Amino acid sequence: MKISIVGGDMTESEQQEYVKYIKHKNPDKVIKTLEIKLDGDYVDLCYEYETIPFERIRRITGYLVGTLDRFNNAKRVEVSDRVKHG
Repeated sequence: MKISIVGGDMTESEQQEYVKYIKHKNPDKVIKTLEIKLDGDYVDLCYEYETIPFERIRRITGYLVGTLDRFNNAKRVEVSDRVKHG
């Protein structure tokens, strides 16, 4: 994780408290970058999360599938015979 401080200085323990605060709000996400903007008594937190990879699921010939690698030959023919609407 990349942490940058704008507008002043901050100790490592203070930075980690802000990281802990963000992780508490969204425990299932991983922080990619954190920018801490200091303005007197105010602090703005600008952060970005890591992207989450996902697999596309489609309904093909009555089945929910991500890929066609588990289809037998008959199902593969059904897929090739489908009419795709634009």
